[in-house]
Formats: sequence, structure tokens, C-alpha cells
Amino acid sequence: MTGISLLRAYYAATLLFVLLDYALGISVRVSFFDALPVARMLYYLLCFVCLALIVRRPGWALLVGTVESLFALSLLIIAMGVRVMTISEQVLEGGGAPVTAGEIVNFVLVGGAAWLSWQRGSMALRNDAARPPGKHP
Repeated sequence: MTGISLLRAYYAATLLFVLLDYALGISVRVSFFDALPVARMLYYLLCFVCLALIVRRPGWALLVGTVESLFALSLLIIAMGVRVMTISEQVLEGGGAPVTAGEIVNFVLVGGAAWLSWQRGSMALRNDAARPPGKHP
């Protein structure tokens, strides 16, 4: 499977993630938006826009995937940081933790995938930019 095919499959899987999220209440890709349903819906829409872009313009796939993964990683870090730095009434009353074990696992899995995608994409973009003119695949 080529990089473009893999990226296309990843964005096409957004439909599965939407079904899991809204039908079964299992939020995998955007659990950092659980408290913000409109933002969650907009992020899913962004993933569908990314799919449309790479289907319509396959040459943009590397750039689209790299930018989206950096965006997702940034949102994930900000959302987790806000959760950790803000103390809810429930935590103050001793009835809960600021972050659950499931949220930490999701952070590591989703964050790891986004970080790896961003790293590989940015390296490929640098390598592509370093090629002499006319030598691009």
C-alpha cells in the first residue's frame, strides 16, 4: 500500500469513526473534543475535506496529511493540557481524577499516531524540497 493509499484509507475511515462516535458513543479519533460536540463535528468535517483534497489532488496528499496531523497533535496537547490544569468541582470534592486512564491511553495512541505522521510527513517534505528541479517523482 502506497503512502497516498494509506492516507486515503485513513481519511476514509473517518466514516467508521463517526459511526462509532455517534452511534455507539466510542470516541477514538477526537476524544479530546468530547466536551465540545460542535468542534468534534467540525474536526470530522475537516477529515472529510482532507479526503476530498487528496482524492482530487493526489500530489497534495503529503502536505495535507502533514498539516492535518500537526493540527490534530496540537489540539490533542492543548485539550489534554487544559483538562490537567483545570480542576473541576468533582475533583475538588474527591470524587474523580482530572484525567481518566482511558483518556491517557487515547492520548498516547492518537498522539503517537499524529506525531509519527507529522514527523514522517515533514521529513518527506524536506527531502522533496531538497531535490533538484525536474527530479521530483
